[in-house]
Amino acid sequence: MHTHELELRQEIVKIGRLMYDKGLILASDGNISARLGHGRILLTPSGLHKGMLEPDQLIIVNEAGKKVGGPRHLHPTSELPMHLEAYRQRPEVTAVVHAHPPYAVALSIAGISLADCLLPEAVVFLGTIPTTAYATPSSAENALVVRELIGKHDGLVLQRHGSLTVGNSPMQAFMRLETLERHAFIAYLLATLGVHNPMPPADVQKLLLIRQQLGLNRPGETEMFCAQCGVCHPEGIHLAL
Repeated sequence: MHTHELELRQEIVKIGRLMYDKGLILASDGNISARLGHGRILLTPSGLHKGMLEPDQLIIVNEAGKKVGGPRHLHPTSELPMHLEAYRQRPEVTAVVHAHPPYAVALSIAGISLADCLLPEAVVFLGTIPTTAYATPSSAENALVVRELIGKHDGLVLQRHGSLTVGNSPMQAFMRLETLERHAFIAYLLATLGVHNPMPPADVQKLLLIRQQLGLNRPGETEMFCAQCGVCHPEGIHLAL
């Protein structure tokens, strides 16, 4: 086994434990994947507790989703089509993390959007956070709702289901998950206080400039912020359908 693959296996297992410890997944919830190169993807298996995985339990599939490596008795996560769709839409992305963060999920059920710009770090390091239409978990429909949005966003809330974040490493995708859930937690607290106080457009523009300087921005991003924010755009979109 090459050093790169061994390091990826260890990183994925570590992130699974972090996700469980932080309450972002339970039991066999969630899944993590990373590109191995040569058209191969390393990912977590179906049915196992993601907080208790071992490096040798991970599965390897090709870009068509066919298993090409890993223990015989284990199978790829049932959410594999969603991961493959993210990689197809984002060739530069090398890792995908799917979790069930409770505050983000609760707000999606309540119809409360994460589109408002509330936290500077969320604007800079994650960008806009749309919510998908509802789709049955592990279904082909679920991959379709991801396809519509993941090309322009680094983090999505999956309606009544969870979240999907991408990055240039499993750790970056995980850190974006943490940022997304912190944003959701703050939005929840504001909702319980009856407060709606997004950042002024001028402050958002300053943060977008920082995001651009860090090389994190995506084409047409300023317009996306304006289209989703109820401050910059009076008809702000609260569910990206």
